[in-house]
Amino acid sequence: MIRLTQLTDLYHSVMAKCQTLDFAAPLALRLYLAPTMWTAGMNKLGHFEGVVDWFGNPEYGLGLPFPYLMATLATWTEILGAVCLVLGLATRLISIPLMFTMLVAAVTVHWPYGWQAISDANAPFANERVMESVDKLARAKEILQEHGNYEWLTSSGNFAVVNNGIEFAVTYFIMLLTLFFIGGGRWFSVDHWLSKALPAPKKP
Repeated sequence: MIRLTQLTDLYHSVMAKCQTLDFAAPLALRLYLAPTMWTAGMNKLGHFEGVVDWFGNPEYGLGLPFPYLMATLATWTEILGAVCLVLGLATRLISIPLMFTMLVAAVTVHWPYGWQAISDANAPFANERVMESVDKLARAKEILQEHGNYEWLTSSGNFAVVNNGIEFAVTYFIMLLTLFFIGGGRWFSVDHWLSKALPAPKKP
């Protein structure tokens, strides 16, 4: 009969061996986040004047102060942040402004629409806006099936209603928060090799 101490020893042995793969988690987070940040930043850069106008306009935009400065900071934080994430360079430091960008996006852009990014009446936190989307999506499909080539229209994926809630922004924030605490990881980050090359700080 296997004793509890044997199971405990086995568990610790397996976990110790898994430590050799501890680089995988931060690497996966970095490579997942980098294209998202790059795309967001490049989209802002490609329509920069419109972004500035949207940031500053209180009627149909965000009504933020210093819109040119805010748009510049948001754009280049995302672009340079993507580069740093790919390289694993200054991972903890770049996570801070990227987290701030995600918080601003969540509060100023997505907050009024609730949690869900994509409307799903069966998911938790479905608000009235999400529930109303069910009938609208069904009606839209009926129209397309009657008057359009529905098989071709859905050949790249099913139609959905974008709710534009805070879900994605919060998810990215949590991933960046994790990187802030664990860093870029071993072997596959510039941070790792810099820590090897630079002298360790003296303890007080």
